[in-house]
Amino acid sequence: MKNNTMIERFLEMMSAERGASGHTLAAYQHDLQWAQDELSSHSVSLFSAQKKDLIGLLSLMHTFGFAVASQARRLSTLRQFYQFLYAEGLRVDDPSHDIDAPRQGRSLPKIISEDMMKKILDLAQLEVNQAVYGSKNYLRALRLQLLSEMLYATGLRISELVSLPVQAVRGKSYSILVCGKGKKERMVLLSKKAYQVLLQWLNLRDQGKDATSLYLFPAHSETGYIARQVVARELKNLAKRAGIKSKHFSPHVLRHAFASHLLQNGADLRAVQHLLGHSDISTTQIYTHVLEDRLYRLVNEHHPLVDEQKAH
Repeated sequence: MKNNTMIERFLEMMSAERGASGHTLAAYQHDLQWAQDELSSHSVSLFSAQKKDLIGLLSLMHTFGFAVASQARRLSTLRQFYQFLYAEGLRVDDPSHDIDAPRQGRSLPKIISEDMMKKILDLAQLEVNQAVYGSKNYLRALRLQLLSEMLYATGLRISELVSLPVQAVRGKSYSILVCGKGKKERMVLLSKKAYQVLLQWLNLRDQGKDATSLYLFPAHSETGYIARQVVARELKNLAKRAGIKSKHFSPHVLRHAFASHLLQNGADLRAVQHLLGHSDISTTQIYTHVLEDRLYRLVNEHHPLVDEQKAH
């Protein structure tokens, strides 16, 4: 069986059985194609590769200066691929099973303050107010305002928001049912402001040439909806116009801000886990560093020994 055929079968399985998104499948294909090309240059087949060959790939990535996260991701792809071959009876062993992944420190997410978020959202509103109603500039400004408000209000992944079906927001409700990673559904809530902007956008969207589109943010693209890269670029430019370093602003930073600001204001970690769509609480626990100041104030304000210590 040819390598490409096995890769195709693996991708089909990941899509059908595990609900991998198109973006994830493309990443798997890229990783496996890279491994196949590197191995074939040494007269080794991806199908018949042994442990020493995979260790050689890790060494090559290190030599080329691949980030530790990239090395770990590619090894993870190879693990899943060889586990698939073993489960299907296409190999009698898994050459990747006892290879240690590169160790990486878990970086803390970039956080922007509530004041900075207010500044950005206020500017988005101002740019809508200054545009001529119904013009292209108005529609573009309103779309950017809605994207900003929804990302911050819901904590959605950018891939979830840009591909959101318009029917998901048709109901007269502040809640939205989202289909996230692994096709897992969860409920997220809009703020009052985000809901108001959403209604304005729907009113104009439904009068335009893309009224029949399946998506909330239609675009003339292969997918039918606005590209993530377009949103990222527009958000960076918005932050720059607001006087904030654009390198610190992205759709993912808005997701981090959503989680961090909720926790800073007393939200339960489990509730934030659900809203973010994290299947494992350990993924959400990266945000707990933002609780330190709040917990410090809580202890100093309410612990019975604090007053005694102050008296001395």
